Amino acid sequence: MASADIENLIKSQVMEVARNVEQQLDSELEKLENMDMDDMERLRGDRMKQLKEQAKKRQEWLAMGHGEYTEIHEEKEFFEISKKSKDIVCHFYKDGSPRCKIVDHHLKLLCQKHVEARFVRLNVEKAPFLTDRLRIRVIPTLALIKDSKTKDFIVGFTDLGNCDDFSTEMLEWRIATAGVIDYKGDLLNPPEKKKKTKSILNHPKRSIRGRDSDSDIDDEEDM
Repeated sequence: MASADIENLIKSQVMEVARNVEQQLDSELEKLENMDMDDMERLRGDRMKQLKEQAKKRQEWLAMGHGEYTEIHEEKEFFEISKKSKDIVCHFYKDGSPRCKIVDHHLKLLCQKHVEARFVRLNVEKAPFLTDRLRIRVIPTLALIKDSKTKDFIVGFTDLGNCDDFSTEMLEWRIATAGVIDYKGDLLNPPEKKKKTKSILNHPKRSIRGRDSDSDIDDEEDM
């Protein structure tokens, strides 16, 4: 097929899509123009009902500890939370880890923005059963839980640009890919990644329990 024919075909398809969109807009405008006072009042009532339901749900979430980044002190508490909250972001950390502190910083911001999910942290040294059950070998690790099932893990910083200075938006996007938070952006494309600069951390790799490394990130700690 000649290039001119291909160009004409593309133009034709674009025009067809434009016509369909225009027809849909015209249809919606016509519906609005033909609405009487009863229709408008009914629409307003439906919207008010929706807003009230959202406000009620938000209050229920806040009552369960959503909107805060809280510490879990024992494994039993983790299972209790998973029964109450549908969506959970759990940070498995270790005291003294600089990279865990970076994750803490971002999660403190995200928990306030996404009250629909419960954000918690759990010290791996106080949770040997969970750590082994979830096969957590590297810290920091985020377990992304939905309906009491672990949907995904964020292990170290590999998925976040493989650098220490990733943005909160980058972590937000990565968490959203597991469906545990409401995300308004494009799930298919992450926020623009920062160019990797010199690491803000400069410490040797350490093992928590003396095992060999399971990660290709230089400064992460393996368990």
